[in-house]
Amino acid sequence: MSKEKFYNTIISPAITEKGTMVSASNQVVFNVAPNATKTEIKAAVEGLFGVKVASVNTLVRKGKLKAFKGRRVLLSDKKKAYVTLAEGGRLDVTTGL
Repeated sequence: MSKEKFYNTIISPAITEKGTMVSASNQVVFNVAPNATKTEIKAAVEGLFGVKVASVNTLVRKGKLKAFKGRRVLLSDKKKAYVTLAEGGRLDVTTGL
């Protein structure tokens, strides 16, 4: 696959409190494209960051109904991927190392 395909698969790192906690267990959390499969996500992480991936778990957070300036708005669905790195692999998503 090309690097452009990799960048279309992985949208951004998910820098959250839970994402920071799972980094202790050699995992990294990414926001990914809604139609991305686990094998595509694995190939994208290995291709972009040069690390070996042990497993990929995905989840879809359904959009929530929120009030925004007095109007009720439905937020869009988000897909996240919890990527477990192989033993000895290290990835810092803030610097890309």
